[in-house]
Amino acid sequence: MSVHLTSSAIHIRGPVLISGANGSLGRRMIARLAPLVSVVALVRSALAAKGLQSELAASNFAANVTIHVHDYSQGAGATGLVEIMTGCKSLIHLAGIIKETRSSTYIQAQEDTTRALVEAAERCSVERIIYVSILGADVGSTNACLSSRGRAEHILLDSDISSLILRVPMVLGQGDYATVALQRRAAARLVFLLRGRSLEQPIFAGDLENALLAGLKHNMSEHKVLELAGPESLSRAQLITRAAQIMHQSASGSSILPTLISLPVVLGYGLAWLLENVLASPPLTRAMLGVLDHDDNIDPVPACDWLGIELTPLDAMLKTLLQ
Repeated sequence: MSVHLTSSAIHIRGPVLISGANGSLGRRMIARLAPLVSVVALVRSALAAKGLQSELAASNFAANVTIHVHDYSQGAGATGLVEIMTGCKSLIHLAGIIKETRSSTYIQAQEDTTRALVEAAERCSVERIIYVSILGADVGSTNACLSSRGRAEHILLDSDISSLILRVPMVLGQGDYATVALQRRAAARLVFLLRGRSLEQPIFAGDLENALLAGLKHNMSEHKVLELAGPESLSRAQLITRAAQIMHQSASGSSILPTLISLPVVLGYGLAWLLENVLASPPLTRAMLGVLDHDDNIDPVPACDWLGIELTPLDAMLKTLLQ
């Protein structure tokens, strides 16, 4: 099972700034950190800020969280991001996308945001930056999203601030989009998959939270890049079957597992190309499909050893999320 880091086990210098704070992981990290230190939550729109504020209103740590809206197109900004970040000791950078749109390109959402945060952090004497990246991120990648993530990583690695980069695969957490999609497929009778043998290595959201907390308290003196994933790599088809088996263990109805039909991934790329050329905001793009189809099969032990965490076994993860 995963190691839960209690408040007594953590010594974090605050305040901590979280970019992309309105996302699933951002909200979870606020809940983990706010009882311990002051948190500066950074979002990109007034609507996101309103939603986050509404959610925090029901918590008992709302007073320890300050929400700010920042338009990254303004860069660091002498009276913008620098002013927001002043006093912060650490930065958890969660901003990023896997689907590019006309209003939010990969360069804007990943590289420009990272550059603005680094410039402000250097002016504010921030001690460390932790960036959640994606497995497969590489400046030399032919995938636009993964190459952009790689350039964002290099912006951090070229800075004078100690940076921890965590490259992670699919993250499964309660109510997350990926979890809901997996649950829906596992409950279906017939499922069509693009390249069902594609390898997945999902990590439990709670384990990633623990990794971020460990990174905040780790004695860092230089940059570190870690690849962190769940303890088991298996095909997409096998993952759906395992999820279905777990769900049926607690269900009183039929135990018939879904019939899985794997289709060539080229069909997906063809559909994505068509959608890109027909719709202003397509639900699927070729770059997005390339990220989702990436084979994830890494050894997570070195990262876990460095961070001092343990991973939740896949079956335990699925039972927690799907039963």
